[in-house]
Amino acid sequence: MTARIGVVTFPGSLDDRDAQRAVRLAGGEPVALWHGDADLQGVDAVVLPGGFSYGDYLRAGAIARFAPAMTSVVEQARRGLPVLGICNGFQVLCESGLLPGALTRNAHLHFVNRDQRLRIESTDSAWTNGYESGQEVVVPVKNGEGNYVASTEVLDELEASGRVIARYLGTNPNGSARDIAGIRNERGNVVGIMPHPEHAVEDLIGTAGTDGLVFFTSVLKALVDA
Repeated sequence: MTARIGVVTFPGSLDDRDAQRAVRLAGGEPVALWHGDADLQGVDAVVLPGGFSYGDYLRAGAIARFAPAMTSVVEQARRGLPVLGICNGFQVLCESGLLPGALTRNAHLHFVNRDQRLRIESTDSAWTNGYESGQEVVVPVKNGEGNYVASTEVLDELEASGRVIARYLGTNPNGSARDIAGIRNERGNVVGIMPHPEHAVEDLIGTAGTDGLVFFTSVLKALVDA
């Protein structure tokens, strides 16, 4: 049976259709979810896409955390539902308390949009199990508030427990602490990543190739193995 992966659309989401396409290319069935509806339609996993939910007023992701859909996402994620937050979705996960830390203005105060080299640090998650530890990939970044910050204690804990899932290689695009590009929760079902894997799923588009597709095939494998 084909896994059903929900993609939540908030006012201001830009990459929800891209995420749905990535799910389809990976072999899953994308299910469109609306931010104002608490019913997740029995999906097997959820993607929170990139964009500027609610115009990024207050702070990026700060209003989206109160959406009815997020009430259900938080509740089910704590029960083990796989959830991937991409860029703005990563910000929403932090604002919702599903992941520690916060995403703030880029250190150079400029929006960045480019292909970015990453190193996969942890394959122990529902969304990265298809990679090899230490594998280098190219995934686009496009953000103005992608600077990951957290206390020294939180950063040390993330490092010690293997919860940093990806790290920037070369020039850090936004000033993130310890070059962190993405993290996971303790259980490994919730992942937040600032680069956009849904924009690296086809050789035809862009120069990043299909390095990002593995995020989506990984969750399908995790659901089969669960």
